[in-house]
Formats: sequence, structure tokens, C-alpha cells
Amino acid sequence: MFRIDRRFFQNFDWILLLLLLGVAGMALMNLYSASYPPSPWGMPPFVKQCYLFLFGMLCILFILFFDYRELHFWNYPFYVLIIILLLLVLFVGNSAGGAQRWINLGFFRLQPSELAKLMLVVTLASYYSRKEQTEGYGIRDMITPVLLTLLPFLLIMKQPDLGTALMLGIIFVSMTVFAKIRIQTYGLGLVLGGAAGVFAWFFLLRDYQKRRIETLLNPAKDPMGQGYQILQSKIAVGSGGVGGKGYLEGTQGHLHFLPERHTDFAFSVWGEEWGFAGSLFFLGVYFTMLFWGLYVAMTARDRFGVFLSFGVVMLIFWQAVINLLMILGFLPVVGIPLPLVSYGGSSLLTTLLGLGILMNVRMRRFQTGQNADKMK
Repeated sequence: MFRIDRRFFQNFDWILLLLLLGVAGMALMNLYSASYPPSPWGMPPFVKQCYLFLFGMLCILFILFFDYRELHFWNYPFYVLIIILLLLVLFVGNSAGGAQRWINLGFFRLQPSELAKLMLVVTLASYYSRKEQTEGYGIRDMITPVLLTLLPFLLIMKQPDLGTALMLGIIFVSMTVFAKIRIQTYGLGLVLGGAAGVFAWFFLLRDYQKRRIETLLNPAKDPMGQGYQILQSKIAVGSGGVGGKGYLEGTQGHLHFLPERHTDFAFSVWGEEWGFAGSLFFLGVYFTMLFWGLYVAMTARDRFGVFLSFGVVMLIFWQAVINLLMILGFLPVVGIPLPLVSYGGSSLLTTLLGLGILMNVRMRRFQTGQNADKMK
């Protein structure tokens, strides 16, 4: 199983690795600033994130030793494991900020809902690659993927974690549209989606979640409450101007006006210190990494590799877009991190595992089915 073809290094995706290291380097530098000066007690977030990043890179190295097609077999055991972890969270999970989302492992607090996003990518990729419909997927074909998405969605809503639950829905829609569905399926999906939205507003969303959505329309209505985060984030980004205030010189973050500056609003710190020019450079590198991921999907050797790569890119892309629109005040604050940038161990490891899968697909693009079997 660990026998590696001599073309391993010849086909290794050095471009994706360099883009990943570039984004991670800027993100860690930003996290140091966001958590500066360090607290006199406990391990600083910057140090924790560095350790987790190194561990994540080791996980990527481990992933590369296996053919990604083995996920066809492991996707359902992986699915069951994540569901069990999500159930455990509801009974023995740690609570913080009114939410129960973590399992304390002693050395690390695991957030299973983050892994659930990658699990759903693998599961849907396996389903759509196995059950190909040249004329598009019909309503009956969609029953299985809908149920596979709905179960973790409801368990995560129970925590409650609206942002992560919505991400499962977005991943499902993105991969399903990419797989191609019939026109009548679109119509039914729109009707059911609208009905689900109305049902969620009246029966699923909590009062504070509704207030976040209402605050989006008028953040100035409650400037010291629900609208405070959005207003301070916009001030921080806007005060950066063209060239920024300089590294470690951001006033909104360092004077503690900006809340959650090392997690949800990490990019606000970057925007204040590096300005429009620095933000444009960062986003240029970041989205180049994602566009390269789409290129990996386009050059994958099989249908499973295509869906797997596309799903990983959508997982990162939509989180990034939602987070950026959130800090600019175009979307409500729903707690979706900026992958690789926001502080959080489970989010970081999930993103690195996804990028490791991308590298795996790219590295094995030269293999035929027979050659793939010889490598195992």
C-alpha cells in the first residue's frame, strides 16, 4: 500500500503547495498581530495555530501515500463516524457562548461540525460519481443525497451552529448543480427551499439568529448590540485606506474595538494594517489557490476525482466569500471562518485535509486504472 511510483515527485503539485504556504504564512503573521500583545496566561493563539498547521502538513503528507479512490470505500464509514461524533456533542460536548459544539480530547478541542463539511464533500462526490445520469438527476435520484445532507444539517442546527449548517446546504447545492439536474428538479428544489426557509424562520432559528439577519438591513439601529461587530469591522477595513496603517499598528484591533479579531473578523485586521493594496494582494494569492484547485478538477483522471476536487474548492470558496461579505456588512454575522486565516484548530485541519486531497488528485492524474492498481 505504501509503494510509491517513481513519478510521485514528477507529478507532485508544487504550485498548490507554494500557494498554500504563501496564504498560510500571511495568515499566521496576521494572527500574531490580531492576538498581540499576547495574554500573560495560556498558550497564545498564534503558537497553537503554528503547531496545528505543522500537524496538518503532516496529515497532508500521510494522505498523499494513498490513492484518493480508496475514499470510495471509506466514505460511508467516515460518514457514520462523523454522525456519531455529532451525536456525542449533544450529550457530552463542551459549551461556550451558548453553543455546544466541541468534544474535549484533552490536548485539543475537536469540532465535529467542521469535519462534517469535508465528510459531505466526500460522500456526495462518491454518490454522484457512482450514479451517473447523462440526462441529469431526477427527483427520485435526489432522495439519497438530500437525506445524507439533512441528517448532519439537523444535528448541527441542534448545537446550534447556523453558519456551519448553512455551509452543508451550500455544498450540497453547489455539487448537485455541478452534477447536472433536470429542469423539473430545479423547480421542485426552489419550492422546497422556499418552504424550508419559511419553516426555519418560524420554528428553527433562535431569537438572536433572527436579530443578526435583521441587523444586516440596519446595523446602525443597534450600534452597541447586534450591529456593533459589523460597524467596527467596516470602520477597521475603511480606516486602512490604500496602504494601511502598518503591521501591528492597527488601532481598531489593538485597542479592542474590533471583537473576535482573531477568528471571524481576522481579515478586518489585515485590511486595517495593509490597506486596499495589501488586501488585493492577499486575495489575489488566496483566490489563485482556489482557481488552481478548479484546474485540478478539470485535469482529474476520473469522475470521482473531478467531483472530489470541485467539492473541496467549493468548501473553501464559499466560506471565504461569505466571511469577506460578512466583515464588509453585506451578510449577517453567522460565524463562518475564513479558511486558513481565522483562528480555529478544527477549521484549519479540515481545510488542510481538503487541500491534501486536491494534491492527491493532481499527483495521480497520470495514472490509468491499471497503473493505479499497481501502486497499491
